[in-house]
Amino acid sequence: MFEYAPAPESRDIIDIKPSYGLFINGEWVEPLGEGREKTVNPASEEVLAEIAVASEADVDRAVQAARKAFTVWSAMPGSERAKYIFRIARIIQERARELAVLESLDNGKPIRESRDVDLPLVAAHFFYYAGWADKLSHAGFGPSPQPLGVAGQVIPWNFPLLMLAWKIAPALACGNTVVLKPAETTPLTALAFAEICRQADLPPGVVNIVTGAGETGGALVRHPDVDKVAFTGSTEVGRLIARSVAGSRKKVTLELGGKAANIVFEDAALDQAVEGVVNGIFFNQGHVCCAGSRLLVQESVADELLEALKRRLSTLRLGDPLDKNTDIGAINSAAQLAKIRELSEAGEAEGAERWSPTCPIPDKGFWFPPTIFTGVAQSHRIAREEIFGPVLSVLTFRTPAEAVEKANNTPYGLSAGVWTEKGSLMLWMASRLRAGVVWSNTFNKFDPTSPFGGYKESGYGREGGRQGLEAYLDV
Repeated sequence: MFEYAPAPESRDIIDIKPSYGLFINGEWVEPLGEGREKTVNPASEEVLAEIAVASEADVDRAVQAARKAFTVWSAMPGSERAKYIFRIARIIQERARELAVLESLDNGKPIRESRDVDLPLVAAHFFYYAGWADKLSHAGFGPSPQPLGVAGQVIPWNFPLLMLAWKIAPALACGNTVVLKPAETTPLTALAFAEICRQADLPPGVVNIVTGAGETGGALVRHPDVDKVAFTGSTEVGRLIARSVAGSRKKVTLELGGKAANIVFEDAALDQAVEGVVNGIFFNQGHVCCAGSRLLVQESVADELLEALKRRLSTLRLGDPLDKNTDIGAINSAAQLAKIRELSEAGEAEGAERWSPTCPIPDKGFWFPPTIFTGVAQSHRIAREEIFGPVLSVLTFRTPAEAVEKANNTPYGLSAGVWTEKGSLMLWMASRLRAGVVWSNTFNKFDPTSPFGGYKESGYGREGGRQGLEAYLDV
């Protein structure tokens, strides 16, 4: 097999400041406390910048700025709000290359993914919800739906800019103002978005960005003047948020963990299924809440599929996220790498068989090779717990009913994939799988017009599509 010559994307197109403050009321301000954190490049452990840690008083400043701006923003005609949101979308497109490089540096994902998947979807969400801003009375939520007020939004580190778009775009379209807290390990694109808001002449206080870790997010969620809480992240933190807002007037959406089943029947196009399985679990290093981390394959084709899957994994290239040839980038943090290692070691200890392709690992940074476990039982931790890494557990089944039973045997219910040439079998499976999204002969396909969300411990509420407006309207 021929070798690929390095094809690195240039870092010269981005300008990372040595340190960042907080974006409150349209201005950069220094935090009231002394706290600072470092954000690092997970591929090299290089410190990229120092980030302010917002205190409870800083969060209060941001919420009060958003409350003041709400009076102006909510009274603005939808067609006027749409102009600002359209302008943001266009600026994102214009700065897409810069934002993609910044995302890959801060997050560790391959530049091909941030450039070809994340950034087009980010712009598409703003374009889509800009179109709704003057049509809310036709969305199906009553003749005159009203905004809620101030939205407190907490986003994760796996898709930093995309999750920001999922949260901010519908909130602004509905007339709400926003205080957003990005993940502490990936704040740079959110801070770049603050500059985009200024570039778009968005009225001060409509969008506020406060950085920090869990304490900052907790202060935002608990703030009495926040009307809506939107969170994407772990189920454990989601439970804490649900408890903290219980009994309050706050509207809440939670998009939490997953342990999705990717189900392959014997009549499926196996080569196509292999590509879908690879995309389902190794895309973004498995840092995907809806990742197809459990492969359920019909016994009659299990050996053939596994052989083809191992061949395909042997062609994946792990390395520099800024290299356009890279398929698998760096794990986002040392803490996440430790969790992946712990659960992988538990899989071996419980008797599953571990396999990885020959894969040189860089000396610096946080890395984990693509890994397959066979001989997995339903009771194994690797089959039940969310690993959030490039680790696939393989189970087999004989009948469709058994596939449904095994797929649903999880506390999660975010997504699933079904691979079959029979339309009737596909519809039969989809009607029985307890998952918010069921993909047919594909996986990890997203569109701003389509709602996304889960059941059970994967959270509640929907983001995207017309349904994503409801969470930001008083209906």
